[in-house]
Amino acid sequence: MTRTNDTTVVSVLHPICCGLDIHKEFVTACLIITDSLDKHRSVLESFGTFTDDLVRLREWLMDHECPIVFLESTGVYWRPVHNILEGYLTVALVNARHIKNLPGRKTDMSDCQWIATLLRVGFLKASFIPPKIVRHWRELTRYRKSLVEALGDVKRQVHKLLESSNIKIDSVVSVLFGKTGRNLMDLLAKDHSELTLQAVQICLRGTLKSKATELFRAVQGFFEDHHRWMLREMLDRIKQQEANLVRVESRLRDLLQPHDELIERITQIPGIGPTAAYAILSETGTTLESFPNAAALCSWAGVCPANNESAGKRRSTRSPVRRSHLRTHLVEAAWGAVKTKSSYLRSKYFSLKSRLGPKKAIMSIAHRILKALYYIIKHGASFRDLGADYLIELRSQSITLYLERQAKKLGMVLISESLWNLMIDRSPA
Repeated sequence: MTRTNDTTVVSVLHPICCGLDIHKEFVTACLIITDSLDKHRSVLESFGTFTDDLVRLREWLMDHECPIVFLESTGVYWRPVHNILEGYLTVALVNARHIKNLPGRKTDMSDCQWIATLLRVGFLKASFIPPKIVRHWRELTRYRKSLVEALGDVKRQVHKLLESSNIKIDSVVSVLFGKTGRNLMDLLAKDHSELTLQAVQICLRGTLKSKATELFRAVQGFFEDHHRWMLREMLDRIKQQEANLVRVESRLRDLLQPHDELIERITQIPGIGPTAAYAILSETGTTLESFPNAAALCSWAGVCPANNESAGKRRSTRSPVRRSHLRTHLVEAAWGAVKTKSSYLRSKYFSLKSRLGPKKAIMSIAHRILKALYYIIKHGASFRDLGADYLIELRSQSITLYLERQAKKLGMVLISESLWNLMIDRSPA
């Protein structure tokens, strides 16, 4: 056996690199410098998190001619560091799950040393950080989502308040916060207002005008001054939240106006409207340069099956459990898509539902939507619906063979429609 003196297992990818372990109050940094003889030395430093401290960190890195930095952080504490370093050197965020340190060697300094050690030999994978403008869109869409959730909470509180005071408006109207429902709640919130049949009739709109007597009975309840004060507070909060929502949506439209053509192509997908298109673009960006193919994008979003195989045995392939805003938007769009009649996505959903169940089937539809979005965003393609009959046409031969076997078991013969019509035409009158 030939033995060599070269015991190198991995090669050095980054001769000069730095790993940062970021906390709320301080940042620990480990800078590794490799010389021409493949010998390296480590320099450890600690910095504060105020802006002037982070500027000093940047100058320290540039003085050592460090071209690349990898960050590991909890929550959003990495963002101030990224703001200072972005544009001066290559900055990447790494998933903490990918860099677990050895047991019993857990300190802040050892963490940053471990990050730098892995980075030096190229063992770390950078997380996706979109450009600054896309991060601004992302903050707006996530803020909009929080406003919608807060608005829903207040509306549920109004439902609870009315029910606790014997008011049964939502037992008559299908939408409590429609025009008629809001008018009736405004009538209840007024001080010293008389709940007469005529006053109720003025509040009604559309087909509900024929239910004036029933709605008059519905507002006769145990409604006291306390309930009136609470209702006014809640209605004021609803109006304020709705006004905030309008401003945020207007701001989003203004920022994304240069991409109207792309948004129009995205909204051709069933289940995706302009609001969903804004949310999707704010998570992925408009170029997808970080994703070499559609599979990489689907894996990052967490909408594709996982790989878990060992010793020839395939274990659980459930989608990764992660808090992904993009995944949430895709699932919402998928539920809308399966309600679109005469569409391929609807027929595919019901084809999978009988075998996999509704949850796995809807995740599969979300997967297909994201694959379509990849080609629409990155390659400028347009969405083309295959139609509800595509799956039947694709499996026409296997379906025919199955029906022939079933007919044979019942003592019958399966005849095509064209052959049947030919037989009828040739039969004597």
